[in-house]
Formats: sequence, structure tokens, C-alpha cells
Amino acid sequence: MSFFSGPSSPPGCTSIQEQRERWERKRSRTAKELVQTEQRYCQQLELINTYFVEILKAKRTLKPDVRENIFSSIKDIHSVNQSLLVHLENGYYGRGFDQFCPHLNHYNTYVDNIYNSSKVLRIQLKKNKAFRRFKILQEERPQFSDQRLEDLLQLPVLRIDQYKHFLQDLAANTSPDVPEFQQISRAVDAVCETSQRIQNNTRRHENHLQLCRVQKLLKGQKTKVLAAGRWYIREGWLKMVPQKGAEAKPKMFFLFSDMLLQAKRCSPLHPTNGDKFAGQHAYPLHDCSVEKVFGHTRSQGGLLSLTFPKAKLLLMSNNQEELNDWYLSLTSAVRKLQIQSEVYLRDDLNRRPLHSERDDTHANRKRNMVSFETTEHAHRSSAEWESSAPKRMKPSDAAEYSSEETSSSSCVIL
Repeated sequence: MSFFSGPSSPPGCTSIQEQRERWERKRSRTAKELVQTEQRYCQQLELINTYFVEILKAKRTLKPDVRENIFSSIKDIHSVNQSLLVHLENGYYGRGFDQFCPHLNHYNTYVDNIYNSSKVLRIQLKKNKAFRRFKILQEERPQFSDQRLEDLLQLPVLRIDQYKHFLQDLAANTSPDVPEFQQISRAVDAVCETSQRIQNNTRRHENHLQLCRVQKLLKGQKTKVLAAGRWYIREGWLKMVPQKGAEAKPKMFFLFSDMLLQAKRCSPLHPTNGDKFAGQHAYPLHDCSVEKVFGHTRSQGGLLSLTFPKAKLLLMSNNQEELNDWYLSLTSAVRKLQIQSEVYLRDDLNRRPLHSERDDTHANRKRNMVSFETTEHAHRSSAEWESSAPKRMKPSDAAEYSSEETSSSSCVIL
């Protein structure tokens, strides 16, 4: 009596087939959601172009440069995505994104301008009464479904992040043996690059807002916080311990990527600066060393020692967690500056030209000519040398040739 009704299949065939079927189901779900969201996205782009860009251009409610600043490359994006939608609806996902990615420069232009777009839009809504009325009338159309123009203008930025997740899911559930896999993989790399660009722009914008906020907190315009390449890190109150044993006084410190700013609160009785700070010292973080004097254990608070070439600070906090955060932030900022200095030095050395053999030959020839001329001049009479003796330099002229000593202060008194 036999227990087998038919020929047996290899042990691994069933599990491999089930895995492929699971991949195909996930791929189908991802593709369906991609097509549906793309259809909705293209409809929203069409609303912007039809009811805002084209009508504003015809009515001349906004100047051409203002209109360009608000809507940027939205029209080009709509055209590119319409072509992409045709491929997606026909099931050509790899081919569609392969033709779409070379046009991501329109998205790059758009995301680089998005914060300026929002700023110009706010200004126009505040100052341009005709545009403000026009915007309200257009948003009340039933096609907009209570969507505001400000929200619609953010859609291309949000769509890039959606593309990244859709493409990663498609690549994860597509067999590497399929030709479409290479197209999808290239699209993942291209879209991720634009997504990283958006994240970098967001970080720069948030950092700019923080720098502007700190600048407004400071009294007057003497202390300049806004500077190219400067990053805001943190701020807080720390007690400054004097070296002569006097009482520790609380000071407000603002930590940036290249300096530590010490400030004190202005008098609350001041009519305009009662809620502001007065900058006292700006300590550059170059050549700064940070050390924990106390606070290695779980005791309450501790003491930080900051040593600069010509200054030293002792900063105290009664909060252990806050002290550790300050220590980590300071050491990280100093380390990054040191790494940047090493990179700049290495690049400078690499840019220096190397002496070739031809240059050495030219130098030897020049030295031979100089020695020959020296031999000729040695036979001249002493009278001839006396007549051609050099003039004595004036004290003022000699001072110009003396070496100048430069002293770089480690802190700026504000």
C-alpha cells in the first residue's frame, strides 16, 4: 500500500514559490497605491496651474517676477508628472521612472525656492488686496475641497518623500533578474538624492530661524550672530565661577558651531530692552579644550573647565543631565572644528605645485649665471664699489621691512 498519490516535488520548491507569490502581492499593492496617489497628485497640480498660474498670468494681478517666486517650476513639474502617470497606468513602472528622473532638476529648483515662495506669498497676501480677494474666491471653488493654496504648494516637496518609499518597496519586491529592477534601483538613488536635498534645505532653514531668534534676543547691533556657515547648537543658563573666589554669577550662554557667546540679562526696568540680553564676550572655539572638573559621578551638578589660548572659564551647573549635555555639545563642536581645519590644511598642501625636474634645471642654470656675474664684479676696483655703495635706509623705511608681530585674541569683548 502506497502513501503517495503522485511524484514528490523538491523540498525547497514550495517555499520559494510561496515567497515569490508574497513578493508579487506586495508589489501589486504598492503599485496600485502608487498609481492612485499619482492620479490625485496630478489633479491637484492641475488645479494650481489652471486656477492660479494661468489666470494670474492673464489678469496680471501679480508681477511676473512675483508670480515666478511663488509658483517657481510648478508648471514644468505638472508636465513631467503627466507623462509619468501615463507610464504608471500602463504598468511600466521602471520605464516611467527611468524617463522621469532626468527631469528631477525641476523638483530641485522647486524645493530650493520653497521657503522663499512661502515668504513672498505671505507678503503679497498682506499688501496686495486684489490678490488676497482672488485667492479666497479660488479656494472656495468645489474642486479645491477646502484646500488652501499654502497647502497645495507643499505637495511637490511631500511627493518626493512618497516616491522614495514607493520605489524602495517596489525594488524590495522585484526580482533582481527582471530588467525592470535596474531601472527602479536607479530611480531609488536619484529620488533619494533629491529627498536628501530637501532635508538639508529644511535644516538650513531651521538653523537660520534660530540665528534670527537669538539675534533679536540681543540688545543692539554690536553682537553679530548671523554669519555664513554658523550653526546654532544650544543655549542655557550656567553659573560662571570667578578665579578669585567670589560668588558665582549666572550667565546666559549661546553655543554655536564656531563660538560660545556669553550674555547677561538687561534690566527689566528698561523701556525697550527689558526682555533682551546684552552680549559680553564671544569665545572662539578654535584651540579650545573642554574638561570636566566635577561631575564624573552621579552627584548633583558639576563644573566644566574651558581653556582658550588667553582665557579660561569655569562653568557650573546644579543639574547633572544639563551639565553632561553641555559637555557633549562643546566637545563635539570643538572636534568638528579641528577636523575641518585638518581637511583645509590637507587640501592646501595638495594644491601646492610640485617642483619638476625642468624647474630644477632652470634653477641650476640661474645659479650658474649669478655666480658668473659675481666673479666679474669681483674684479672691479674698490673706487667703483664705493661709488655704487647702497644708501643707508631711513628708520621709517627700515620699519617697513621689520617683521610684524600679530597677536590673535581668544575672545572678543562685546
